[in-house]
Amino acid sequence: MLLNRARLLITTLWVGSLWAIGYLAAPTLFATLFDRVLAGTVAGSLFRSEAWLSLVCGVILLILQSRRNRAVTKQRAVMPLIAAMMLCTLVGYFGLQPFMAQLREAAGPAGVMAGAAHQQFAILHGVSMVIYLIESLLGAWLVFKVQEA
Repeated sequence: MLLNRARLLITTLWVGSLWAIGYLAAPTLFATLFDRVLAGTVAGSLFRSEAWLSLVCGVILLILQSRRNRAVTKQRAVMPLIAAMMLCTLVGYFGLQPFMAQLREAAGPAGVMAGAAHQQFAILHGVSMVIYLIESLLGAWLVFKVQEA
């Protein structure tokens, strides 16, 4: 019983933070701050914290899931969801983000990118957004699965 509640709490923390940062905090920064470079810097810091939180929550959930009875059918549906969400974090933040940061650094303090760099950044940002959306949708599914199990 306590194990089930812990799993649900950690899942809620993980998925709730994904949604709060990605769909509330980051857009609010860009909507309210006049300096887009500053908004991007703060958003980047929030996404970095979110990425680490995602990995920690994912590892804890995998450990908690592995402690459950291996014969539980629903457990087999939850572990791939956790792994897929962690993969989204690894690819989206730790895979794509360094390339986006290089392009931002090359733009200099004014944050103005040349045509090709701007296009590359836009493509990477778009791919990153799609991965984040996939992780968010997987998170919704995970909340329902963990609640059922």
